[in-house]
Amino acid sequence: MPRGNCYVGLDFLLLTKQNFTKSDRRSHTQDRGAGRFSSPTREEPRMRETTMDSTPVNWEALDALIIDFVSSENLVEDDAAAANSSPSPLSSPSSSCSPSISSSSYHSRLIIRRIRNSIESGDIETAIDILRSHAPFVLDDHRILFRLQKQKFIELLRKGTHEAAIGCLRTCVAPCALDAYPEAYEEFKHVLLALIYDKSDQTSPVAHEWAEKRRYEMAGLMSSVLRASLQAYDPLFSMTLRYLISIHKGFCFHQGISSAVSDLTHRLLLEERDAPAPPLESMYEVPPFDEVDIQALAHAVELTRQGAVDSMKFAKGDLFQAFQNELCRMRLDVSVLDELVKEYCIYRGIVDSETQMITGPAKRNQSEVGRSLSRDCSSEIDLNTSQHSDIENYSNKIMLDGSLTFDTDMSCEQGGDDGTRYGSEPTSVCEDCSTSWSNQCENTRALLRIRSHMNSEGNKRKRWCGRTAEMDCLPRLSFAKSESGINPIEDKYEIALALKELVSRGMAAEAVYEISTMDPDFFTQNPGLLFHLKQVEFLKLVSAGDHNGALKVACSHLGPLAANDQSLLKTLKETLLVLLQPDGTTPGKDLPLNDLANMLQVSVGNRLGIEEPKLMKIIKATLHTHTEWFKLQMCKDRFNNLLKIDSLKEVNTDLIRAIKSRSKKDSNTNLSSQVTTTSSSTMTSEDGGSSSLMMMTQTSPREALWEESAILKVMEFLAMPRSDAIQLLSQYNGDAEAVIQQLFG
Repeated sequence: MPRGNCYVGLDFLLLTKQNFTKSDRRSHTQDRGAGRFSSPTREEPRMRETTMDSTPVNWEALDALIIDFVSSENLVEDDAAAANSSPSPLSSPSSSCSPSISSSSYHSRLIIRRIRNSIESGDIETAIDILRSHAPFVLDDHRILFRLQKQKFIELLRKGTHEAAIGCLRTCVAPCALDAYPEAYEEFKHVLLALIYDKSDQTSPVAHEWAEKRRYEMAGLMSSVLRASLQAYDPLFSMTLRYLISIHKGFCFHQGISSAVSDLTHRLLLEERDAPAPPLESMYEVPPFDEVDIQALAHAVELTRQGAVDSMKFAKGDLFQAFQNELCRMRLDVSVLDELVKEYCIYRGIVDSETQMITGPAKRNQSEVGRSLSRDCSSEIDLNTSQHSDIENYSNKIMLDGSLTFDTDMSCEQGGDDGTRYGSEPTSVCEDCSTSWSNQCENTRALLRIRSHMNSEGNKRKRWCGRTAEMDCLPRLSFAKSESGINPIEDKYEIALALKELVSRGMAAEAVYEISTMDPDFFTQNPGLLFHLKQVEFLKLVSAGDHNGALKVACSHLGPLAANDQSLLKTLKETLLVLLQPDGTTPGKDLPLNDLANMLQVSVGNRLGIEEPKLMKIIKATLHTHTEWFKLQMCKDRFNNLLKIDSLKEVNTDLIRAIKSRSKKDSNTNLSSQVTTTSSSTMTSEDGGSSSLMMMTQTSPREALWEESAILKVMEFLAMPRSDAIQLLSQYNGDAEAVIQQLFG
């Protein structure tokens, strides 16, 4: 159900004081007359879609989540392991899994999937056998055991084995019914009717028991129980994606806007959820939970208040465990998710491209010098070890480097200027070697030049193997090869990745040179990108002590670019101030270049005709709506930290500002750690509790006028979202009792 179908709208409450009931807690219409609650105009959806698509994202943070996901699910393996490994059985997870990932958690998830599949196919006996072998404590709960045995009885009848079904009733179902739960014996007597009513009779009293959807309900219930009991939660990325898409759907529904990724999100996040695990019997009588936690959970995962309380009971009062339990109840289409992740991994260079996976590491052409660029997952690099990075030095290095050798079929006649500039560089037999992105000849040479400059580092990428052994049939597939032995499609991906890697290592001048060689018009259409790349070159030269070279870059490039774009003038001034800093303190070291490198990869990819991964579009759109949703709710997200959403939003392409921000962070590290230590007993967004101090940090100026207890009281009694509760309090001067009395009186 989309977020927003169960909260009562504010205007409805104001207009309808009689016959008010607490229905579900998701309908948040927010259709007040003016401001952000007004109905969107015809132009607004188009503007919102543009804003969603341009939302900045920290792709390094997303890379980390994706790498954790594919490693946790054993979707990838090292090339070295690929040649020797064979598909591992259920009881033996692949040895290629990262040591930092808990193999027991992966094994537990496989067990849960197998139990789920058994129940959904009607094989209850196999499911019970697996439970006895791997999680016998679950069967100690007679409530669960009774439901399993009852479903087993139905499945035996469905197969036509009536004698076995009656035996199951006598030996299994009846004994469990006596002490499972108060209603169990009545359910036992009711299910006996299945002996005389046929499964095809849709009007029978036991039509619901015969329905095959009961299998899926039972499978979902068992998954919920086992996931929490075995601590076999889905990888963090999977939970983050569920949460962001859930909010995205609800936000679009409330605001009446369309989303460019709505088709993807509906295919990815299914409407149905697993059944919630029943609270422990010992938790039926417990002290009341903090209302702050109850409301936070109810609003975050679309539960009624009672549903949130039951979830907290099952989690023994741990808000964040309850939140994870509820997130994992949301169903994802795993096949769609895997395809999205695979596409993203290839685009970002996390795994080998399709053709590389097919040919295998041993069969790749030797002309791929260095094969692939190593991925640098750190967000900072040390530029002090580099010398001057002018284009002339780079070009000279390529001309003088005679260490590279190539296959005979890679060698070809060199034409005029190209042969003069790159004496040791191979060229293909091409009549047209003009410099453009579409020219495979020049693209291949550029890729080889970049790889040679990157010291021909070995391939550190992973090999995508998927959830099953699909790779067995891949060698039969064929792909067109260029004359250089490199696939044209793969070549495009490699060029974009290689240029990204150059910038992330601080080699901005080299990147500019290669791009200009392949497409002279690229920077004419992307002047802002050129400015930032030249800014990196400037800072690097200043750090190396070459002030004359830095001024030359500023005069030749930064000045003219800023003159044509007034928005760059301020950045230019701040950049020039670096010249005045004492030697040794200039920010040429550890420049935060990843965001700039990512921007370049996307821009170059667009020029090369590489479509942006669909997962990127989903993340951009959902992060945007996450921000907008909590603006409407007038509070911060309690689970921002847990799901790494704050990290995904940490983007700063302004180098000078990023450097200042980091310096300020470093200077406050000690103070921060002291505050964290002294507040650890009360600030518990990390460890599961709650505090008034934390809620104070989550208030906007408007809601700070009213007491938190008043806001929570209105939310609880009227089952409405936080923003509507604050608006009502504003009309009654913050008096919660007056609000409730007026609406019910």
